[in-house]
Amino acid sequence: MINKNAIVISLNNDIFEINELASSLDFNVVKTFIQKRENPDVRSYIGSGKVDEIKEFLKSYERKIKLAIVDGELKPSQWFILENNLKIEVFDRARLILKIFEERAERKEAKLQVKLAQLQYERPFVRELIHRARSGEHPGLMAGGEYQVDDYYEMIKKHTKKIKEQLKNIREERELRRRHRHKGGFYLISLAGYTNAGKSSLLNLLSDEKVKVEGRLFSTLSTTTRKINRKNVPILLTDTVGFIQNLPAYIIDAFHSTLEEIEVADVVVLIVDGSEEKELVEKKLQVSLDELLELGVTASIVIALNKIDLIDDETIDELIQYLSHKGLLNHRLCIPVSVAEDINIDLLLDAIHKSLPNLIKMTLQIPISNEAQTFISQLYKNARIIDINYDKEITIHLECNIKIKEKIVATCDDLQGIVV
Repeated sequence: MINKNAIVISLNNDIFEINELASSLDFNVVKTFIQKRENPDVRSYIGSGKVDEIKEFLKSYERKIKLAIVDGELKPSQWFILENNLKIEVFDRARLILKIFEERAERKEAKLQVKLAQLQYERPFVRELIHRARSGEHPGLMAGGEYQVDDYYEMIKKHTKKIKEQLKNIREERELRRRHRHKGGFYLISLAGYTNAGKSSLLNLLSDEKVKVEGRLFSTLSTTTRKINRKNVPILLTDTVGFIQNLPAYIIDAFHSTLEEIEVADVVVLIVDGSEEKELVEKKLQVSLDELLELGVTASIVIALNKIDLIDDETIDELIQYLSHKGLLNHRLCIPVSVAEDINIDLLLDAIHKSLPNLIKMTLQIPISNEAQTFISQLYKNARIIDINYDKEITIHLECNIKIKEKIVATCDDLQGIVV
C-alpha cells in the first residue's frame, strides 16, 4: 500500500483549505502542528523548538510519514533547512497546488501551463541548491550533486522559453476564434468562481453537454466553451479554472491564456457554493471578486448562489442579507440557484440577459419567400427572436448584438424588407 500519511504545519488555525488540498491528493493528515505567529521564522519558517517537536513526533509515530505540508510560502532556504532537519519531503502550499494541477491536467494547453508554473516555482529552489553545493553543503534530499543541479537549472531556462512560445501560439489561435464568434453575434459568458462551486455542472445543464464533473478541487484546468441551448439567445458559455486564495502570481501568469477568457467576457457569472457556512461563503466570494479585480475584469458580474437545495428559504434570505451587509453584492444581481435540482436557472439566464452589453432591439418587415425563411433560420441562431408574426408580410421583433446589426439590416434590404 502506498504511504500517503502527511503532517500539516501552519502559523494559524485556519487550516480548512490546506486540509482540503491535501485530501484532494489522497493524503491522510495524521497530525497538525500550529505555531501561532504573525511572521514566519526567517531561518526555518517555524521556530527551532517546533522543529524539534516535529522531529520527535516523526521518530515516535508508529507509521511512516511521507510528507510535511506547510500552509504558506517557503523561501528556498527555509525549505532546505526543514527537509534536512525532518528528513522527509516538504511541500509548501504552492507546490501542493501544482502537484494537484499536474494530476488534473489532461489537455495539451493545461499540461503546458502547469509545467510552466512548475518550472517557475523550481527556479529559486534550484538556485538555492547550487548555492548550498558550492558552499560545501550537501545539496539536499531532492537533488544530486552540483553538476546535475547546474545542468537542471539551464534546462529550466530553455524549457521555460519553449513553453512560453507554445502557449503564445495557442493564445493567438483562441483569440482568432473569439473574434470570429463575436462577429457572428455571439456573446461570450465566462463561468468563474471558487474551485468546486459547480461551474462545470452549470455548463452541462445549460448546454446539454456532458463535460466531466468531479467533486474535487481543480477538476477543471482547461477552458470549455459551449452554446447555451436554453432560451433563444446567442450566448457561448466558457468554464474556467477555479479560484483559490493566495494563488501565487506566477501560477496566475502561467494560466494567463486560460484566465483571459474571463477578462474578455461580456458577462461573468460568479458561482458560489451557498450551502456552506456564511463566513466561508463570504471568504470565498471575496477571494473570487479579488481575483476578478486582479484579472482586470470590467464586465458585469452576476452572482449565482448555488446548492440552495441543501438549505431552507430563511437561510438563503439571511445569507443574501449578510453578503449585502458585508458590501460584497454591491448592486450586482445575485440569484440563488440549484444546478443539481434545476432551480431558478431561468432567473439566472434572465439576469445574464439583462447584463449583456450593446444589446439592441429591432423590428423588421420582410416579404414572405423561401429566402425569407432561410434568413429567419439564421436569425434564430444569431439573435433573440422576441416575436414573429406572419400576415401579408413577416414582422419580426428581435434583440441582437450591435456587432451584427449592419449585417441583419443589409440582408433585410436584399430581401426587399424594411427596418421599422
